[in-house]
Amino acid sequence: MQKSWYKKKSTLHGSGLFALKDIKKGEKVIQYIGDKVTKKEGDKRAEKQIKKAEKNKKNGMVYVFELNKKYDIDGGVPSNYARFINHSCDPNCEVEITNNEIWISSIKKIKKYKELTYNYGYPFESDYEDHICKCGSRKCVGYILSDDDWPKLKKHEKKRKKNIK
Repeated sequence: MQKSWYKKKSTLHGSGLFALKDIKKGEKVIQYIGDKVTKKEGDKRAEKQIKKAEKNKKNGMVYVFELNKKYDIDGGVPSNYARFINHSCDPNCEVEITNNEIWISSIKKIKKYKELTYNYGYPFESDYEDHICKCGSRKCVGYILSDDDWPKLKKHEKKRKKNIK
């Protein structure tokens, strides 16, 4: 597979990955790689990454990605460029897990030089208010939240606005 991306500064957040060439819809773009660890170890590493970010007064960049019910992938390794793909509420990529591998694939045609994005899909129940979205898309809901949970968010925000009045 020929490399179809490059890393550079992003207007969304820190660094990002960008299309090196036009990418067709349905194309595997990059594999999310790293250390395969148990859930317990993955949780420890995620906590360590969060504490390090807080100490350095940076946004919490956690690269631990769920592989399956038993294992995670800690993508905080230098060779894992997929960790630079930013979140968007209107993404051009998605995550596919097949044969115990995590792949980022295009869900629409991506023009050369466009930033690669996917919806990180955080659940509503995981303190969604701590995960502010800065994607700037017309579809942005303001939080890094699974689109499955957008109706819950809408209902919650409506109720909260009612209580403020």
